[in-house]
Amino acid sequence: MAGHSKWANIKRQKAVVDAKRGKTFTQVSRAIIVAARSGVPDPALNFQLRTAIEKAKAAGIPNENIERAIAKGAGTFGGDNTSLEEIRYEGYGPSGVAILIEALTDNRNRTAADLRAAFSKNGGNLGEAGCVSWMFEQKGVCVVENVVDEEQLLEASLEADAESYEMTSDEIAEVFTQVANLENLSQRLKAKGFQVTDVELRWIPSNSVDVTEPDQARSLIKLIDTLEGLDDVQNVTANFDMNEQLMAAIMA
Repeated sequence: MAGHSKWANIKRQKAVVDAKRGKTFTQVSRAIIVAARSGVPDPALNFQLRTAIEKAKAAGIPNENIERAIAKGAGTFGGDNTSLEEIRYEGYGPSGVAILIEALTDNRNRTAADLRAAFSKNGGNLGEAGCVSWMFEQKGVCVVENVVDEEQLLEASLEADAESYEMTSDEIAEVFTQVANLENLSQRLKAKGFQVTDVELRWIPSNSVDVTEPDQARSLIKLIDTLEGLDDVQNVTANFDMNEQLMAAIMA
């Protein structure tokens, strides 16, 4: 599993520098709406909704806003007829980096136009469906903090049918599993006393592109920043690797 967390680590480095005020609120609120719409609007019975609510609370979103988003998803929020659909877009960035974009939109024409403009202005190309998705596989991921006994984590992960785990830093691990097993993995790890701080679905690339040229790296980060800044974009995943020194230099 070595390398599976490279993009996640890069995202964390970026987040320290360019945390987008208000963007998290929009993303998480929309995630709650979709989760409530795709299943029952009860977090006790809807794992996707429960996870979205946990992320909303961690981001400091007030309870009344969370309840309003659930009501919108359930169709019980008066006067709101907004219809959001989940769409995945694909394209290439500088250095041939493959990029997946997950969006929630009420106007796919607007979203596609915004994405196409972002790619063209930053040295990339918005592609057709399927052009890069074959390089990625979706997995369930549990982030576990304060891991003091790696053997215990391994044993608990195997018992919960996890596929593998990776220590990403001191006492922090990411445990990977099939999408359908994510809720079971999360519950089993918590029952074993592990501190599960995040639960998510993540696209894992089968290969990565080493970006070593500063100008290309700068253009790539600018493209990803632009994509992430769009209101309709929920998540951006790319298959590049970049050393910490270069990342620090271009983010300075």
